Amino acid sequence: MTTDSLAFHYVCRPEEAAKLVANHDRFWVVECGCRKSRDNKCSSVNHEICLWFHGDMHADFGRRREISRDEVSRILRQAKEERLVARPFRNDQDRSITEGICFCCDDCCYYFVKPGEKCDKGSFVQQTDLDACSLCGSCESVCYFGARELNDGSMKITRDRCFGCALCVDVCPEEAVRMVKAG
Repeated sequence: MTTDSLAFHYVCRPEEAAKLVANHDRFWVVECGCRKSRDNKCSSVNHEICLWFHGDMHADFGRRREISRDEVSRILRQAKEERLVARPFRNDQDRSITEGICFCCDDCCYYFVKPGEKCDKGSFVQQTDLDACSLCGSCESVCYFGARELNDGSMKITRDRCFGCALCVDVCPEEAVRMVKAG
Protein backbone atom coordinates (compact mmCIF):
# COMPACT_ATOMS: atom_id res chain seq x y z
CA MET A 1 0.00 0.00 0.00
CA THR A 2 1.41 3.38 -1.00
CA THR A 3 1.10 6.37 1.30
CA ASP A 4 -1.14 7.99 -1.35
CA SER A 5 -3.82 5.38 -0.68
CA LEU A 6 -3.76 5.81 3.10
CA ALA A 7 -6.76 7.44 4.75
CA PHE A 8 -6.37 10.50 6.96
CA HIS A 9 -7.38 8.49 10.06
CA TYR A 10 -6.58 4.95 11.12
CA VAL A 11 -7.45 2.86 14.17
CA CYS A 12 -5.00 1.53 16.73
CA ARG A 13 -5.00 -0.26 20.08
CA PRO A 14 -4.32 1.68 23.30
CA GLU A 15 -0.81 0.16 23.49
CA GLU A 16 -0.05 1.43 19.99
CA ALA A 17 -1.32 4.91 20.93
CA ALA A 18 1.05 4.87 23.92
CA LYS A 19 3.95 3.93 21.59
CA LEU A 20 3.11 6.83 19.27
CA VAL A 21 3.18 9.15 22.29
CA ALA A 22 6.51 7.69 23.46
CA ASN A 23 8.07 8.72 20.13
CA HIS A 24 7.48 12.42 20.83
CA ASP A 25 8.77 14.96 23.34
CA ARG A 26 6.20 17.74 22.98
CA PHE A 27 2.41 17.60 22.89
CA TRP A 28 -0.52 19.90 22.25
CA VAL A 29 -4.20 19.39 22.94
CA VAL A 30 -7.27 20.93 21.36
CA GLU A 31 -10.96 20.67 22.09
CA CYS A 32 -12.55 17.93 19.97
CA GLY A 33 -14.41 19.47 17.04
CA CYS A 34 -16.92 16.62 16.95
CA ARG A 35 -17.79 17.00 20.63
CA LYS A 36 -17.86 20.80 20.37
CA SER A 37 -20.31 20.66 17.46
CA ARG A 38 -22.69 18.59 19.61
CA ASP A 39 -23.09 21.53 22.02
CA ASN A 40 -21.47 19.64 24.90
CA LYS A 41 -24.03 16.82 24.73
CA CYS A 42 -21.30 14.21 24.51
CA SER A 43 -21.02 11.72 27.35
CA SER A 44 -17.22 12.08 27.43
CA VAL A 45 -16.00 13.83 30.57
CA ASN A 46 -13.26 15.97 29.01
CA HIS A 47 -13.75 17.44 25.55
CA GLU A 48 -10.19 18.74 25.35
CA ILE A 49 -8.85 15.40 24.20
CA CYS A 50 -7.52 15.69 20.62
CA LEU A 51 -3.77 15.20 20.89
CA TRP A 52 -1.23 16.73 18.50
CA PHE A 53 2.46 15.94 18.17
CA HIS A 54 3.31 19.09 16.17
CA GLY A 55 2.27 22.46 17.56
CA ASP A 56 2.91 24.42 14.38
CA MET A 57 0.76 22.32 12.07
CA HIS A 58 -2.71 23.57 11.06
CA ALA A 59 -2.56 26.53 13.43
CA ASP A 60 -6.07 27.54 12.33
CA PHE A 61 -7.57 24.35 13.84
CA GLY A 62 -8.88 25.67 17.12
CA ARG A 63 -7.01 26.85 20.17
CA ARG A 64 -4.15 24.55 20.90
CA ARG A 65 -2.25 24.49 24.14
CA GLU A 66 0.96 22.71 24.94
CA ILE A 67 0.64 20.02 27.61
CA SER A 68 2.98 17.90 29.71
CA ARG A 69 3.61 14.18 29.39
CA ASP A 70 1.59 13.76 32.63
CA GLU A 71 -1.41 15.40 30.97
CA VAL A 72 -0.97 13.12 27.97
CA SER A 73 -0.98 10.13 30.35
CA ARG A 74 -4.23 11.45 31.82
CA ILE A 75 -5.76 11.62 28.32
CA LEU A 76 -4.66 8.04 27.58
CA ARG A 77 -6.21 6.89 30.89
CA GLN A 78 -9.42 8.77 30.16
CA ALA A 79 -9.63 7.20 26.70
CA LYS A 80 -9.28 3.73 28.20
CA GLU A 81 -11.77 4.38 31.03
CA GLU A 82 -14.37 5.92 28.72
CA ARG A 83 -13.89 3.28 26.02
CA LEU A 84 -12.79 5.77 23.37
CA VAL A 85 -11.33 4.50 20.09
CA ALA A 86 -7.80 5.72 19.36
CA ARG A 87 -7.82 7.09 15.81
CA PRO A 88 -4.43 8.58 14.91
CA PHE A 89 -4.45 11.09 12.07
CA ARG A 90 -1.92 11.60 9.33
CA ASN A 91 -0.35 14.62 7.67
CA ASP A 92 -2.35 15.91 4.69
CA GLN A 93 0.69 16.11 2.40
CA ASP A 94 2.69 13.12 3.66
CA ARG A 95 0.48 10.30 4.91
CA SER A 96 3.52 8.45 6.29
CA ILE A 97 3.62 11.03 9.13
CA THR A 98 1.25 10.65 12.09
CA GLU A 99 0.44 14.11 13.45
CA GLY A 100 -1.67 13.17 16.46
CA ILE A 101 -4.50 11.07 17.85
CA CYS A 102 -8.24 11.62 18.09
CA PHE A 103 -10.01 9.66 20.83
CA CYS A 104 -13.47 8.90 19.48
CA CYS A 105 -16.81 7.83 20.90
CA ASP A 106 -19.90 6.68 19.03
CA ASP A 107 -21.90 9.44 20.70
CA CYS A 108 -20.67 12.33 18.57
CA CYS A 109 -17.61 11.39 16.50
CA TYR A 110 -18.41 12.20 12.86
CA TYR A 111 -16.96 8.90 11.74
CA PHE A 112 -19.51 6.93 13.77
CA VAL A 113 -22.46 9.36 13.63
CA LYS A 114 -22.26 10.07 9.90
CA PRO A 115 -20.36 7.17 8.34
CA GLY A 116 -18.68 7.88 5.05
CA GLU A 117 -15.21 9.12 5.94
CA LYS A 118 -12.55 6.60 5.01
CA CYS A 119 -10.63 5.19 7.98
CA ASP A 120 -7.92 2.55 7.74
CA LYS A 121 -8.15 -0.53 9.92
CA GLY A 122 -5.49 -1.18 12.50
CA SER A 123 -2.78 -3.80 12.18
CA PHE A 124 -4.51 -6.11 14.65
CA VAL A 125 -7.87 -7.87 14.65
CA GLN A 126 -9.87 -9.58 17.37
CA GLN A 127 -9.81 -13.32 17.95
CA THR A 128 -12.48 -14.71 20.26
CA ASP A 129 -12.49 -18.07 22.00
CA LEU A 130 -16.23 -18.73 21.70
CA ASP A 131 -15.98 -21.70 24.07
CA ALA A 132 -14.72 -19.38 26.81
CA CYS A 133 -17.27 -16.65 25.98
CA SER A 134 -20.03 -16.27 28.61
CA LEU A 135 -22.29 -14.36 26.19
CA CYS A 136 -22.50 -11.42 28.60
CA GLY A 137 -22.65 -8.90 25.73
CA SER A 138 -20.04 -6.51 27.15
CA CYS A 139 -17.97 -6.70 23.97
CA GLU A 140 -20.98 -6.07 21.75
CA SER A 141 -21.88 -2.86 23.57
CA VAL A 142 -18.40 -1.34 23.05
CA CYS A 143 -17.94 -2.41 19.42
CA TYR A 144 -18.63 0.83 17.57
CA PHE A 145 -17.84 -0.91 14.28
CA GLY A 146 -20.65 -3.47 14.58
CA ALA A 147 -18.36 -6.48 14.37
CA ARG A 148 -20.03 -8.31 17.28
CA GLU A 149 -23.67 -9.28 17.64
CA LEU A 150 -25.27 -11.23 20.45
CA ASN A 151 -28.45 -12.85 19.18
CA ASP A 152 -30.53 -15.80 20.37
CA GLY A 153 -27.89 -17.01 22.80
CA SER A 154 -24.96 -16.94 20.41
CA MET A 155 -22.22 -14.48 19.53
CA LYS A 156 -21.85 -13.67 15.85
CA ILE A 157 -18.57 -12.03 14.91
CA THR A 158 -18.09 -10.38 11.53
CA ARG A 159 -14.32 -10.25 11.48
CA ASP A 160 -14.23 -8.04 8.36
CA ARG A 161 -15.89 -5.29 10.39
CA CYS A 162 -13.25 -5.39 13.15
CA PHE A 163 -10.98 -2.33 12.95
CA GLY A 164 -8.59 -3.46 15.69
CA CYS A 165 -9.34 -0.95 18.47
CA ALA A 166 -9.23 -3.66 21.20
CA LEU A 167 -12.11 -2.23 23.26
CA CYS A 168 -13.63 -5.73 23.30
CA VAL A 169 -10.47 -7.11 24.92
CA ASP A 170 -10.63 -4.59 27.76
CA VAL A 171 -14.23 -5.38 28.72
CA CYS A 172 -14.33 -9.19 28.43
CA PRO A 173 -14.71 -10.64 31.96
CA GLU A 174 -13.74 -14.11 30.70
CA GLU A 175 -10.61 -12.90 28.86
CA ALA A 176 -11.99 -14.73 25.83
CA VAL A 177 -10.92 -12.01 23.38
CA ARG A 178 -7.41 -11.18 22.28
CA MET A 179 -5.84 -9.23 19.46
CA VAL A 180 -3.81 -10.93 16.74
CA LYS A 181 -1.90 -9.50 13.79
CA ALA A 182 -4.28 -8.81 10.90
CA GLY A 183 -3.67 -10.44 7.59
